[in-house]
Amino acid sequence: MTQDDNQGAQAPQEPPKRGTMRFQDSSTQARQPSLAEQRARQQALAEQQRQEAMAAEAARVAEKKSSTKKKLLIGTGVTVGLVGLVATFYTVAKPKNVTAVCAAKDTEIISDDNNCDERYVTSHGGYHSGGFFFIPIGGGRYDSYRYNYGGTGTIGQRVSGGSYTAPSNANVSTKSGKSVQRGGFGISGKSGSGGSGKSGGS
Repeated sequence: MTQDDNQGAQAPQEPPKRGTMRFQDSSTQARQPSLAEQRARQQALAEQQRQEAMAAEAARVAEKKSSTKKKLLIGTGVTVGLVGLVATFYTVAKPKNVTAVCAAKDTEIISDDNNCDERYVTSHGGYHSGGFFFIPIGGGRYDSYRYNYGGTGTIGQRVSGGSYTAPSNANVSTKSGKSVQRGGFGISGKSGSGGSGKSGGS
């Protein structure tokens, strides 16, 4: 065997190359998008812009509604407050209608309204003082009467309920329709006002 044969036998054989990979260098230009791709990109961009515009409009409308609702609530609160204040004022200011009966001071028996009429009493020799009406009955003696406000009963019966204190802000009249006191806001009539104390009737 020759030396060349020995070298040929000892040299390893290289495996066959399966393939090579080529790298694109910087000098290679990118492929231009096709017309269809350009249109698709434009449509996607337009859709994105439309979605953003819709979101911004929705946010603006929501903010406007919220602001309007707050204004309405504030306005409603003020209106309700004013209405309540006015209603309260008129409720307080409106005079009540109260019926008065003439009752004997000691027995609380209801008598004729004339016995609590100052003109009638004075024309029969009596007098009026401190809410009481005094009518002479002879021998230097007097029967005394006063108005009961809000009490009930008929002549000859003991008055039931009511008060001997003239109510404030009330239109007071007798059952026969005679006006005893005219009410008004913050006004209390003096005519026919009696002493303090609740009626003893029940």
